[in-house]
Amino acid sequence: MAADKNIGAMVLLLVCGSILLLAINPTEAKVCNKICYGAAAYMTCPSSGSTQLDPVCNCCLAPALGCTLYESDGTPICTST
Repeated sequence: MAADKNIGAMVLLLVCGSILLLAINPTEAKVCNKICYGAAAYMTCPSSGSTQLDPVCNCCLAPALGCTLYESDGTPICTST
């Protein structure tokens, strides 16, 4: 009898664990370098059109895909991917 209760508890734990594992949504980690472009004067992003935003340190840290960092003369430095 004790073995039947243990098996039932183990099956219940297995089912609950499987449900929890399937509920986890894995995401890709983004690896950013430590380079900071001090020459970046402004940034534009697709969501803000041509509005010049305060620049981030590098394109990896940009808030959205397609954001571009520019030097003060308008030369693009990089675009976030």
